[in-house]
Order: sequence, then C-alpha cells, then structure tokens
Amino acid sequence: MHSIRNFFCGEWSSSVRLDDKTVIITGANTGIGKETVRDLAKRGARVIMACRDLEKAEAARNELIEDSGNQNIVANKLDLSDTKSIRAFAELINKEEKQVNILINNAGIMMCPYSKTADGFEMQFGVNHLGHFLLTYLLLDLLKKSAPSRIINVASVAHTWGSIHLDDINSEKGYSPRRAYGQSKLANILCTRSLAKRLQGSGVTVYSLHPGVVQSELFRNLSKPVQIAVKVFSPFTKTTVQGAQTTIYCSVEPKLDNESGGYYSDCAPAQCSREALDDEMAQKLWELSCQMLGITWD
Repeated sequence: MHSIRNFFCGEWSSSVRLDDKTVIITGANTGIGKETVRDLAKRGARVIMACRDLEKAEAARNELIEDSGNQNIVANKLDLSDTKSIRAFAELINKEEKQVNILINNAGIMMCPYSKTADGFEMQFGVNHLGHFLLTYLLLDLLKKSAPSRIINVASVAHTWGSIHLDDINSEKGYSPRRAYGQSKLANILCTRSLAKRLQGSGVTVYSLHPGVVQSELFRNLSKPVQIAVKVFSPFTKTTVQGAQTTIYCSVEPKLDNESGGYYSDCAPAQCSREALDDEMAQKLWELSCQMLGITWD
C-alpha cells in the first residue's frame, strides 16, 4: 500500500516560473486538465486550452483568468474525434504562435459505449491515442523550434487492462469498453517511448503518466452501481488538484530535463506493465497509427 504521503505526491512542490513559455493542453475545461491550467497559469505561462466544447471552455477560461491573475489564457476549438478539426487547430497554432514549449495531451474519454470517430476509428482509441498522435505530429516542428520543450501524455494504470490488438484495432470483432480503454492507454505509453527515441538530441523530451484515480467527469459513462462504488471509495481517490500534480511535475520539474520516454505516477518514476515495454509492438503500433492517419512519420 502506498503511504498516504506518497499517495499525495509526497511533498513535491515547485516554484518554477513559466514566464515567456507557451503551453497547450487538451481537454482543459474540466477535471485534471483545468487544474493543470490553473497551476501553469499561476506560474506565468501563456496557456492555450484546446477543447471540444468552446462554451464550456470560455466559462472555465474566465474563472481561471480571475483565479490566476493571468490574462494570457486562450481557448481554441479542438475535437480529437475528427482529424479535420485536429488539422485546423494545428494550422492555427503553427500560424499564430511563435513557440510551444509544453504540449499536454490530457483529454480522454473512458469506457464509453461503442461508437466511431468522424474518421471511422473506435472512439477511445481514436480520441485517446490517434487524435493526440496526429496533434503531436502536426506540432512537432514548432516544439523542436521551441526547444527545450516537453510533450506530456496523460496515460493511466488502466494500460494494464488491455493489449494492442493489431488485427482488430477498432474493436469490430468484439467490444469491451474496459479493454478498449486499456488499449488506448497502453498505446499512449508505447508511443511515448517510441517518440522519445526518435527525438533524442532534439531538445524535445516526452513523458507519460498515471494521474491517480480522480473524481472527474471521466466517470460519466460508468453504470450507476459503479458510480456509487467510486463514491464509496472516494477517500482513496484523489481530488482533481492532487490528480493534476504528476502532470505538473512532468511539465516543470528541472530534474526531468535529461530524462525522456519514462512513465510516472505520484510525481516519481513508476513501473508500467511488461507489454508497455515491448519495443517490437511499439514499432508496429507506430506504423499502424501512421497508416490509419495517412501520415509518414519515420
């Protein structure tokens, strides 16, 4: 059992400032994403909230500006379930922003009923993995130009629930919401490791993490009994502020300057599953992802 102290990220806190830095965070209007914006804005960063629902994003943005005293928070439309929207968002960023120092791939959907993205991908794999994979690809030149820079992929301990089914990546032969979620989170970790290797020497570092069980809107698709169970166990789940700490740690901790490709939990390096360390699978997944998205990324 983790000690309570380390359960809450130990005593980690940091006074690192982010003045003159630009951060993009997906899924930034609720939960961990919103708390991450709050923290990084208080450190002086320009924060771009990339959200599907602009109305909700604007409301969150106004609250965050008031709370952080930082006017430099903007909200832009990004629907990760539609590659057209991802390309339009990236085009805007590449045109308008002179730098991006931190990209936080935070948005996610969890254990939803079976559905497909605009491009025909299974929804969880499409949003949680492919959407962020494409976004990262489209922003990579700007991230390299802005080096030293960081890419943070919010994964989950749920990566242990699934395997990568290369022959049925869209769960068409059979769908388990839990396994499909696990597959998408395993993909996040595998691609973090692949990307770190590809970016060696570029000044861009990559991290994946488990945020801890957080009481957030991710649970909206769970059945009522499960939601009740989550509430019963709530003393053991983190608040969104605690849940955001490892994302913030991976974004600002100076000790991570020379680390890349690792998996973190509770503001410290953590163990991931054996499947998450399979380099051969990581390479096959990389190739399949490129093929599905119609991109060439060697």
